[in-house]
Amino acid sequence: MTIKEAHIFFESLKATSLKKSERKIYEQFLSILSGLKSKDLSTEEVQWIESELDSLDLRKAQANQKKHFKTALRKFKKYLKDTFTFITKGYYSEMGLALGLNFGILFGIIFFSSLERSTGIAVGLAVGMAAGVIIGGRLDASAMKEGRVI
Repeated sequence: MTIKEAHIFFESLKATSLKKSERKIYEQFLSILSGLKSKDLSTEEVQWIESELDSLDLRKAQANQKKHFKTALRKFKKYLKDTFTFITKGYYSEMGLALGLNFGILFGIIFFSSLERSTGIAVGLAVGMAAGVIIGGRLDASAMKEGRVI
């Protein structure tokens, strides 16, 4: 399946879908495919991407279509990140937020244990979340400068 065919395919799915959650997945695919169209890719790289699109079995009818396309989207994003170091907008911010929340709990328990436990955890979460968003935002900005965001 070519990138153009995939774009047309997801446009038709988006137009016929009644569920907002499914349309959101289709829009993410369309955003990635549009970003790939705008990149300066060699014919070999385009062939690799198109072979990956073929391997995802997008046209195959599934009983649970939302789950199938959500899994396919996750695999496609991982492939683009691993092979071409392309990431989606806000990738590092999301990762920073998740890691910040996880380490924030630990930080709150260890360093703010003199406060009431729930207050220490809340302060730790806030600090961890802020640090994660700041670090993730900086990494997103550098990826944007390097042209790796699709």
